[in-house]
Amino acid sequence: MFRVKGYQETSVADIAAEIGVVEGTIYRYFTTKRDLLVAVVSDWYERILSDYDRHLAAFTNTRDQLRYMVWRHLDLIHSEPDMCRLVFGELRAGADYRQTAVFDLNRTYTRRTVEIIEAAVEKGEFRAGISLPIVRDLLFGCVEHHSFAYLRGEGDFSSDAAADAIVDIVYRGLVAEPVPAPADSKLLDRLTAIAERMERAEATRKPKGAA
Repeated sequence: MFRVKGYQETSVADIAAEIGVVEGTIYRYFTTKRDLLVAVVSDWYERILSDYDRHLAAFTNTRDQLRYMVWRHLDLIHSEPDMCRLVFGELRAGADYRQTAVFDLNRTYTRRTVEIIEAAVEKGEFRAGISLPIVRDLLFGCVEHHSFAYLRGEGDFSSDAAADAIVDIVYRGLVAEPVPAPADSKLLDRLTAIAERMERAEATRKPKGAA
């Protein structure tokens, strides 16, 4: 009912009538309607997280892993906009959000992406010293901003195309610069000697037209 009617438009009495119990029965388990919303969204998050590691294990390189995480978030918004509107518009906007189970589950949800980036830094694939919170916010913030119009009911987007574009930009920005190969010292000595001979020859050459 939260998904179909919206959180604000759904009352506890509506929910009780839908499931065939008296309103007081629901209040035996949930003190407020918001407590019920937190429980509904927590259950949804747990179902999402249950198969993340299994799917992620299919990807062996950093770029593909990041692409999967970004694509999954985009696809989740695209396939379940009603639930995402509840999370973004109702729960996150609440002053108590950080005290809810949903906040902890969201940290678990985003932590997997941070761990991928940490592993890439440790093996030298990504630059050292990058801010992990900034990269996390860059990825998930970009996803949510890109899909915001869709959640308002305006237009559509491609999860595949958006994931490719986002990961391409972020990956290129994080990848470590290749270490230049050591120069051949003997070759440098020869080039220096040639340059010196050319300079001496130029200095002793008579100006054109000189007697």
